[in-house]
Order: sequence, then C-alpha cells, then structure tokens
Amino acid sequence: METVLSILLQLIQIYTWALIIYIFMSWVPDIRASRFGQALGRICEPYLEPFRRIIPPIGMLDLSPLVAILVLNFARGGLISLFRMLGFI
Repeated sequence: METVLSILLQLIQIYTWALIIYIFMSWVPDIRASRFGQALGRICEPYLEPFRRIIPPIGMLDLSPLVAILVLNFARGGLISLFRMLGFI
C-alpha cells in the first residue's frame, strides 16, 4: 500500500507543479495560446474554476490559485494521515 500512497503523492506533486506553471503562464498571454498552454489549461482550469467562483480577485491579483495549491497540500497531508490511521504505513 505504500506504493499506492507514493503514486498518489507523486500525482499531487506533479499537479501542483502544473498549476504553478499555468499560473506563471498567465503573465505571458502568448504562451497560454500555444498548444502546451491550451493543454495545461484543459488540465488546470476544471480544478481552479470552483476556487475562482468563491474567491474574487483583488484588483488585478487572483489569489484563488494560491488557495487551490494550499488545498492540494492539505489533501496530501490528509492522505498521509489516512494511510497512517489505517495502518498501511
């Protein structure tokens, strides 16, 4: 079961990095219009959209991706705690 946990934690880490890259891509609109940017948008936008509905931007600053990344980190910690509680690690 440690392998399953390890895979899940790696997936969360990869998705977190995808979100970070997508956030930085917003600073350069031409990159978001590329194939890579569009593919990353299809992966990241469904997760970011609920946060954007709840957390309004402050001026030109959108804090919802930061909250989304924090939620992923809490999920990571929750997975570790759940696997420990179930006695798998």
